[in-house]
Amino acid sequence: MGKRIRVMLAEDHTIVREGLRALLDRSPDVEVVGEVADGRSAVTKAMLWKPEVVLMDLGMPELNGVDATREIKQYLPETAVLILSMYAGEEYVRPAIRAGASGYLLKGSGLSDLEAAIAAVARGDAFFSPSVAKILLEESQAKRGVTPKEPSDVLTKREREVLVLVADGKSSPEIAAFLELSVKTIEGHRGRIMTKLGIHNVAGMVRYAVRRGLVSAD
Repeated sequence: MGKRIRVMLAEDHTIVREGLRALLDRSPDVEVVGEVADGRSAVTKAMLWKPEVVLMDLGMPELNGVDATREIKQYLPETAVLILSMYAGEEYVRPAIRAGASGYLLKGSGLSDLEAAIAAVARGDAFFSPSVAKILLEESQAKRGVTPKEPSDVLTKREREVLVLVADGKSSPEIAAFLELSVKTIEGHRGRIMTKLGIHNVAGMVRYAVRRGLVSAD
């Protein structure tokens, strides 16, 4: 038997994470080196465990999957990130790919697809579920010039962090304490987020974050 692929699981739903662990433990080609339940831990533990592949959910607390992917690729460019999501819309797929994900697999996929996806990204290839590949192909065919920026691209990293925390129901004082910033600074970030996104209230910020996959709908 050859060398097993070292995989880390990043999924905030315990039952889903345990199910993935049970599936992958049956695979002779995969070794699960650890599990995390939020995006910030995904970054710190990836730096510690140095997996070959991170299996990443998108809507996680503290740091969403897109930003966690971006940070992991910044610190560990050799580690491949495989997104595992229930959402196949382009508003979810494109930010993940731009952040550095090598593959995007839908959660309804079977073990054989999961194993194939892990093997593909581990060797440096890409792997996409058919419906996701169709989106990327159509986009490639439709755009031969400059790709317009998504609204979320205009946000800074700090503004995305604040947006996610607002969508998680945190107040400005709570966010200020969590990020070790002043309440005035957080209020400033919130104002700029709403201006940039054309959103006028907290409910709109929450809907936007859910729609973009920055937080989970539940």
